[in-house]
Amino acid sequence: MKCLRLLALLLVVSLAPPAFAQGTAPNPDSAPNPTAESVNEEMLFKQESKIGGRITIPDERAQYLIQPQGRDWRQFHETYLPWIAGAAIILMLIALVMFYMLVGPAKSEFKPTGQRIVRFRGIERFTHWITAVSFILLGLTGLNYFFGKRLIAPLIGPVAFGDFSQYAKYAHNFFAWPFTLGVLMMVFFWVRDNIPSRGDWAWLKAGGGLVGNRHISAGRFNAGQKIVFWGVVLGGTLMFISGLILLFPFEWVDVNGMQLTNVVHGLIGSLFVAGILAHIYIGTIGMEGDFEAMVEGTVDLGWARQHHDRWAEEVAGTARRDDPPAPPPAGARQRI
Repeated sequence: MKCLRLLALLLVVSLAPPAFAQGTAPNPDSAPNPTAESVNEEMLFKQESKIGGRITIPDERAQYLIQPQGRDWRQFHETYLPWIAGAAIILMLIALVMFYMLVGPAKSEFKPTGQRIVRFRGIERFTHWITAVSFILLGLTGLNYFFGKRLIAPLIGPVAFGDFSQYAKYAHNFFAWPFTLGVLMMVFFWVRDNIPSRGDWAWLKAGGGLVGNRHISAGRFNAGQKIVFWGVVLGGTLMFISGLILLFPFEWVDVNGMQLTNVVHGLIGSLFVAGILAHIYIGTIGMEGDFEAMVEGTVDLGWARQHHDRWAEEVAGTARRDDPPAPPPAGARQRI
């Protein structure tokens, strides 16, 4: 009996029409897509600042597999930042060359008096030069970070460039400390003479005497020198803070903070280099007598009266008060 039932079932199955014969064949377009319901990558990156998982080791940074902000940082660091730095430096050089061709160096048309007065003491000159030399080395080693692999690596090869960049990094980290010391010493010695005063606006309007070709009264430092001073102090402070964060990574900020700090350090450094180029030009070619004053420490009283008249009169008056009294003429009776 059971055998008859099994045979009957097989007969019914064999005689049944196939499914595709009735128009119910499966549509390949309607086949299930295993990734259709998955999370879109771009949408995920917009929702989360970091893509990570769970870890059991103490280093929490290891849990992050993908950090989407790193893409934006890499794009800015490798594309926009070198262009910004290069444009700032090249435009400044072009401006200085054009200024020299149109105006030329400012000649000091003073009558030498033969009296020398102290412009900068030895410790002040030491402060200036330790800051200047450190900054030049920091600027060169820092610019290698932007342009080295584009300009130097093709000339010396990747192996030599790798060794050069390693020692450049060591030099950059080392000279940051004497530069910071120099900035602190500058504040200690010169902050009082660089406080803005009422005559600074007149100096700026006249372009330091270039507009109208007239003498502009100034103290020990004119308005232009005060701008350089405060630029070095504020810029140096920001460079030190951002550099300290980069020198000790992940001590105070996470990876996003490190990337932001890297951008700030690079931008300020680029503008710093461009600004100091103008300072170097004015201190050497642009203004006769400035470089000698920082090397020798003394200037002629006539030069001081032409460029820094208020300071010159103050120093000359102090010198007169400090002079020993003239001896009485011969034969004069002294009062007891």
